[in-house]
Formats: sequence, C-alpha cells, structure tokens
Amino acid sequence: MRTTISLDQRLLDRLKQRAAESGTTVSTIIDRAVRLLLQAPPSPQSAPFELVTFGQGGDFSSRNIDKTSSLLEAEDMDRFGPAR
Repeated sequence: MRTTISLDQRLLDRLKQRAAESGTTVSTIIDRAVRLLLQAPPSPQSAPFELVTFGQGGDFSSRNIDKTSSLLEAEDMDRFGPAR
C-alpha cells in the first residue's frame, strides 16, 4: 500500500544513507521500524504522580490560584502594601 508521510529532512537523509549502505529501500526500513514498534508492548503514557509533603497540616491559601493576575496582585500587596 502506498501512503505519504512527512519526515524531517535530516532524518530522511539519514534514512537514505542507511538504505544505501544496507542495499535496501527507505520504504523497507520504515516498514521494519513500524513493525518493531507495533510488536513492543505499549509503554505507559506517564508515571503515576505522587505529591510528597512534609510536616503536619498547614494553612491553605485563600487566594484564587487559578488567576495569575490575582496571584500577582497578592504578591504586590505582600511586598509593597496597599495602594495609597
């Protein structure tokens, strides 16, 4: 089956060189590479995340951490005090 793929030019140059050295075609190398990839067991997308904390309890921030502008304003208030 014929299909079109897009490759980085440097990668394609390396593939062509490898194909010439081994007396085969770029298509054959790509076919082999894809077959090897599909034979391998799928790797996990990401490792589970675990938040490590120290100490006991603590205060939670009452600031809206979803808004950067709110955090920047609170930081300015802490640093410089209220506007006059």
